[in-house]
Amino acid sequence: MTELDSRWLFTAVVTAVVVQRLFELRLSTRHEKALRARGAVEAGASHYPWMVALHTGFLIAAPLEVWLLGRPLVPWLAACAAAALVAATALRYWTIRTLGERWTTRVLCLPGSTPVVDGPFRLVRHPNYLAVLVETLALPLLHTAWLTAIVFGCLNALLLRTRIRVEEAALRAHTGYGEAFPSSARRPAT
Repeated sequence: MTELDSRWLFTAVVTAVVVQRLFELRLSTRHEKALRARGAVEAGASHYPWMVALHTGFLIAAPLEVWLLGRPLVPWLAACAAAALVAATALRYWTIRTLGERWTTRVLCLPGSTPVVDGPFRLVRHPNYLAVLVETLALPLLHTAWLTAIVFGCLNALLLRTRIRVEEAALRAHTGYGEAFPSSARRPAT
């Protein structure tokens, strides 16, 4: 495959991820409306626009880096990145399925609800965020866009630090999260 062909293929993959994200935003909006109708409380609304900007910038930067800086396709790196991307996507969709209508791109809590401790939450406290971190590194590395991977991986990690603090505080305030996930444990209490 020529380098020009691989750049087009990479751009097509990024475009497919954009379509996937738009589908997820639509699903999130539907869930958000249902949650708000049931009395859900939002936390962290001030950092949400930063998340949108970060993810939008990321999806633009990766193909731009490949095209403008002439990043080559390195087959072994692309294979590793593809495997990580598939695994992260599977983890994210497992999380979305487990959370059901509670999954949104915003931090929304239903007061008095019990936290979800099934599915991937048995293994890790924030599986969706782990998946997003891996995707942020893996997608650009499909075509050696290492600068995008580093910059947006670091920015995403910093933003997720804030997001996780806000989310855990909201869950503790409005749900039984503190009992299900004691602060020292990474897994649900048994």
